[in-house]
Parts: sequence; structure tokens; C-alpha cells
Amino acid sequence: MVKKIGIIGCGAMGSEIANYIAKNLGDKSKVVVIADIDPRRAEELSNRIKPKPLIADIDGVIDKADIIIEAASPEVSGDIAEKADALKKDVLIMSTGGLLKKQHLIEKINLSKSRIYIPSGAICGLDGLRSAMTGAVKSVTLITRKPLKGLAGSLYLKEKHIEIEKIDKETLVYSGTARDAIKYFPQNINVAVTLSICGIGADKTGVKIYTSPEYTRNTHEIEIEGEFGRLWTRTENLPSKNNPKTSQLAIFSAIAKLKEILC
Repeated sequence: MVKKIGIIGCGAMGSEIANYIAKNLGDKSKVVVIADIDPRRAEELSNRIKPKPLIADIDGVIDKADIIIEAASPEVSGDIAEKADALKKDVLIMSTGGLLKKQHLIEKINLSKSRIYIPSGAICGLDGLRSAMTGAVKSVTLITRKPLKGLAGSLYLKEKHIEIEKIDKETLVYSGTARDAIKYFPQNINVAVTLSICGIGADKTGVKIYTSPEYTRNTHEIEIEGEFGRLWTRTENLPSKNNPKTSQLAIFSAIAKLKEILC
């Protein structure tokens, strides 16, 4: 049976996922309904996909789709996950930062008792972290390096009066917890929350964010220490051609997770 897909968020990520489904997964699924805070952006995406999907609000997408893909923002992702899960709809959440406001959903995810799916995003090593969590894990740290334009407009930089255009060398712009990181960088650091959900939690997961005019890739390093020993991974991501704040691998991870659900 062909699954009806609903996409919430028609930016770079949502659009690329929708185009991939239309071109490559038509035998198993089709995008039937989409939503975006910007009606014009939703209309543009709707006109590019064949067959043309309906445009609705968030509730309309959840009601009409079998599988919901959230590619909007942490401000709405938690509510989307909760509504979809309550209706026993499969939902794929990209903006994992919004799940921090829904601890009961995180508990269900970790117990494999929900229909909420979290792609690996722009990082590697989550399988190793899940294995390590069988024993004691001492620390989990994410070290992220992003090009200047990937951090432009961030709330944290404004509050700290950091003028990004004046940065001329490698600079540590943030050091703290995953919980605070997603608050200040909601469009940049969802990988930190994904890491915290699979590991020791948002208040214990450390995050450091560097930037430099020499950076051309979004790079994530993960350091984990525990009873098992030490794990270290490094992922060098090319940004999406349509949005420098989004890694191309994050989009690919959503598509890969959707394929798993469809199987």
C-alpha cells in the first residue's frame, strides 16, 4: 500500500525530501499534503511536486497523512510529535530540540514505545553511544565547527554582541550544555539534542561551537567516555546548497530513516 506522506516545513530540508520522494519513492509513498508558516513557500513547493500535494495547517497534515515529516523548527516540533503519536501516526522529527519540552516523549522513544523516529542527522556514532549506555557513561561532548554564514543571525551572537563579520580566525563562540545550545542556536545544533536523547541527557551533554572564515564545512566531533572505554568520531559535512545552516547529510539521514519506516 502506498503511504501518504505529509511534510511540515517547506524550506531547504523539507523541499529536498519532498523532491526525493516524488522522484524515487513513488512506488511506496507520495507526498499528499504540506504545510509551512510561509504560505508562499508552501505554494512554491506544491507546484514543483507531481502529483500536486494539498496545502494545509499542521493539524491538517497530521490528519491527512500516514507518515509525517517535521522539517520546521524546535518551536513546533514537540507539539507535532505529541499530536502524531497520540493518533498513532508515524512521525519523523528533524528539529529534535523541541522534544526537550516533552520529556514523556523522550522516555517513550528510549523505551521503543512510540511512533516517533529520530534520524541520525549530521553526525555519526549514535549506534556506539546506544551500546555504551548499556554500561556507565561518564561524559558526552559535541564539538562543532561551522562556517561564519552558518551561524549568521543566531540569537546567542546577538545577546553576546558578537559581530560575526569581524571574526578573522578560529573562535570558540559557545561552550555549555546541549539544552542551552539549542535555545541559542535552534537552527544549527539539533544534533546536540539528538546526541543527548540517545545518551546522558541535555543537561549533561557538553557542546562547544567554533567558527572561522577558513571553515567551508560543518564539522561535528563526538567524544564519549565511559565504562566501555573511549569513542571518538568526526563527520565533515558539506552544507546544503539551498541553506548553509543545514548539512546535506542531515537531509540524507531523513530520507534513509523514511526508507526504513516504509520497509
